[in-house]
Amino acid sequence: MDSNAKEKKRKPIPLMKSFSFAINGIQSAIKQERNIRIHLSVSIVVFVAGIAFSISTVQWLFVIFAIGGMIALELMNTAIERLVDLVTLEFHPLAKQAKDLAAGAVFSYAILSVIIGIIIFGPYILRLF
Repeated sequence: MDSNAKEKKRKPIPLMKSFSFAINGIQSAIKQERNIRIHLSVSIVVFVAGIAFSISTVQWLFVIFAIGGMIALELMNTAIERLVDLVTLEFHPLAKQAKDLAAGAVFSYAILSVIIGIIIFGPYILRLF
């Protein structure tokens, strides 16, 4: 049976079931991945600071995009790491490179998020002193 025949017979996944797969993935990452727990903990601190400093709507948008992007990238990084581990248990330079590139994407977005945080929260923190 060719792939086109398989696709024609495949039933679409109900929307709610798709959502449950996504929620299961997020729960799995939270249980098993230290870095996602770190990102979520920092996100809670940032949300509390945003409320405490009464940041503007535009500032909230930047904060929400920074947090959402960070979590999404961390989930993708985890997915790439798991996929590479599934494909090969042996060391391979391309497997290492794939993992390093995914981690680099997370790291670069984390730097961007910190810069956004400094720009938004810096003036509020400086006023405290």
